[in-house]
Amino acid sequence: MSKRKYSKIIAGTMTWGIWGNKLSKTEMIKRMHHCIDNNITTFDHADIYGDYSTENDFGKALVESKIDRSSIELISKCGIQYLGEARAYNKVKHYDYSKEYIISSAETSLKNLKTDYLDLFLLHRPSPLMEGEIIADAFETLQKEGKVKRFGVSNFTPSQMELVSKHANISANQIEFSLTQHSAMHDGTLDYMTVNNINAMSWSPLGSVFREDNEQTRRIHKQLGELIDKYKATEDQLLLAWILKHPANIHPVIGTTNPDRIKNAAKAVDIELDLEDWFLILVACQGHKVP
Repeated sequence: MSKRKYSKIIAGTMTWGIWGNKLSKTEMIKRMHHCIDNNITTFDHADIYGDYSTENDFGKALVESKIDRSSIELISKCGIQYLGEARAYNKVKHYDYSKEYIISSAETSLKNLKTDYLDLFLLHRPSPLMEGEIIADAFETLQKEGKVKRFGVSNFTPSQMELVSKHANISANQIEFSLTQHSAMHDGTLDYMTVNNINAMSWSPLGSVFREDNEQTRRIHKQLGELIDKYKATEDQLLLAWILKHPANIHPVIGTTNPDRIKNAAKAVDIELDLEDWFLILVACQGHKVP
């Protein structure tokens, strides 16, 4: 295995399958190589993606890609019992963090991804009924058997991380974080992760900037536009650079399958925003000066 834990930019696979761009096996192989060529070596999955089908599609492509498994990192998540065709027997969407379910989910992901181990295995969302001791027992079993290298959580608050970390080592938390959704910067989530040496990963790192047209996004576009020439960067690169400047050492999880956008995202790691420019972008988002 490589010395690094995860690449600075992580490739999210949620839209690689039937939930998005429906990439063929050949297209998936090309995207994998394109990511690696651009120093994106970590691929983020969840068992539910594509109604429990995307991991299997990715795994078949990975086998044929001839990519050295030790040169990449694979993340997956478990816990959500999704309502879909694959699990029509579910009466309601819910969370299952029993020892048996956590272990079986990991083993199913290994089978589908055609790999012997996961670099990181996350609890996808917190459950009101989760018990730290049971989760720790499942984690210990999977680690002893060499099936998972590290464990973590996703979308957990500081108190929820504390609940699990009292019994099991949490190495990462994947949260929604972007310029337009930066509450984790103020509610103690990123502080807790920094103090406890927990890797921060952010899904939806571009936020609503390109999805919505409103007063806030227009302010942001205006401010980013004034910085494009200075940094010789695109707006999406500046949004990623804004996240990357945070001392929590956040790893953005990008959702695009577009080769040009993947390449752009990879280049964002080389952009170092000036202090005041970082705050100019924040103020454009908030619509008022900082306190």
